[in-house]
Amino acid sequence: MSDLGSHAAGVVVPDTQLAAEATELVREATTDLIYHHSRRVYWFGSLQARNRGLSFDPELLYIGAMFHDLGLNEQFRGSRRRFEVDSADEARRFLQSRGVPEDSIRRVWTAIALHTTPGIPEFMEPEVALVTAGVEYDVLGIGYHDISDADRAEITALHPRPDFKRRILEAFTEGIAPKPETTFGNVKADVLERFAPGYERGNFVDTILNSPWPV
Repeated sequence: MSDLGSHAAGVVVPDTQLAAEATELVREATTDLIYHHSRRVYWFGSLQARNRGLSFDPELLYIGAMFHDLGLNEQFRGSRRRFEVDSADEARRFLQSRGVPEDSIRRVWTAIALHTTPGIPEFMEPEVALVTAGVEYDVLGIGYHDISDADRAEITALHPRPDFKRRILEAFTEGIAPKPETTFGNVKADVLERFAPGYERGNFVDTILNSPWPV
């Protein structure tokens, strides 16, 4: 398939069996939207590593990027857990089944689990920081001008983003609306507040004031 190209903007997808199997699994398990987004996250995260002077394990960054939204899939909508945790657990199962060392698995798990928690990943291991950096670049446009127009165009030519803003918000809503309680205290509450009729976001202050403690 043409979209399985492995080189763009001076960044190469690791030429390993692990990366190839991850690509195949995610390609088959997710929509075109999530697949192309996940691949872009790897490229943008890699380029931001270059900008920040970070050394990282390309294979671990690639696995983190590819699996980070798998938890939005339909089979996880009854899990009662945050989709980030479902995504991270799928990556962990994938890596454990292939004998990857536990420290590497921990880094990938953490990178995925924290990718919607701003203010923390940037201070952790490079792979953790860079999955978030790639997500923030592709979804939020954070650091948009840190990457050249030419590099950005090369990546989006390989992995296009037609109507991406609307479609990714729709994917978030569909993946999370069946378990709205998992949005308490995180950015996805904004998505459901905007797009899920009847949703009422939890309030931290009210939770404290209404707790069983008498004072």
